[in-house]
Amino acid sequence: MEYSNGFPRKRDVSLQELSKRLAEFAEVRGWDQYHSPRNLLLALVGEVGELSEIFQWKGEVAKGLPNWTSDDKEHLEEELSDVLLYLVRLADVCGLDLGQAALTKIVKNAQKYPVTSTNHTTTST
Repeated sequence: MEYSNGFPRKRDVSLQELSKRLAEFAEVRGWDQYHSPRNLLLALVGEVGELSEIFQWKGEVAKGLPNWTSDDKEHLEEELSDVLLYLVRLADVCGLDLGQAALTKIVKNAQKYPVTSTNHTTTST
């Protein structure tokens, strides 16, 4: 992995890579014994709570977070990352392919909620 100023350079990261890195991280620290599905789910819920706190009193927030400071955005990135990492680890410990499950869910949602002329607006020229 390439680093810049001690941080990984920006690049696309797969769920498989995250899963592998998380498994290695837990294994070398002896944390596998604590990573039961239940424990990971409870940790995930806690992180979702921390993520929620960021938005709790802000009211409606504009896309792109134009009025947020860089520190606020960094805090949001950290909490979103915590949620993602626990979710990926939970799926891995449960033996599930989260990426494939998500793609399957998108297809099911497309079938459940088909595109109709009433759920999007068109402009005539």
